[in-house]
Amino acid sequence: MSKGKVCLAYSGGLDTSVILAWLLEEGYEVIAFLANIGQEEDFEEAERKALAIGATKFVVVDVRKEFVENVCFPAIQANAIYENVYLLGTSLARPVIAQAQIQVAEQEGCFAVSHGCTGKGNDQVRFELSFYALKPDVKVIAPWRDPVFFNRFAGRKDLLEYAASKNIPVAQTKAKPWSTDEKLGPHLV
Repeated sequence: MSKGKVCLAYSGGLDTSVILAWLLEEGYEVIAFLANIGQEEDFEEAERKALAIGATKFVVVDVRKEFVENVCFPAIQANAIYENVYLLGTSLARPVIAQAQIQVAEQEGCFAVSHGCTGKGNDQVRFELSFYALKPDVKVIAPWRDPVFFNRFAGRKDLLEYAASKNIPVAQTKAKPWSTDEKLGPHLV
């Protein structure tokens, strides 16, 4: 018996692919959600992968127009550069992605949303504050802060071994375990 539907922010990378499989093991039905913010991504491949892992459904939402018009243009006008060095495309994209994810979660009847952000970084805060601002009663499943998940997957090596054991194809290797975040351009805002 399912514990209920969860809308997972899914990239198709190592973390979210393992999280998708883990959520299924934990008894949840998973809707895999991917926001198109202009990244170079094979959306069809991400869909095939999510469905092969066991997602009930895969949903892509195109938020490029909203991201550029409502976020990027104002950021450029404000010269939003952190410490005169760091462009803020990733940070600024998170609330736009979260808004689309909440909309999909509501449309699909999900009681919870989930993400693959680590428990150490600011991304978890950006996503979760956006989730709660948009839907205060939403349940957020943050695997990297869940002791059951965290104790099982202490690092990239454990994720890679689990992915291999479940025949989940990933681009990362033990030699190159990290991926990068792309938007409309690699260094946009």
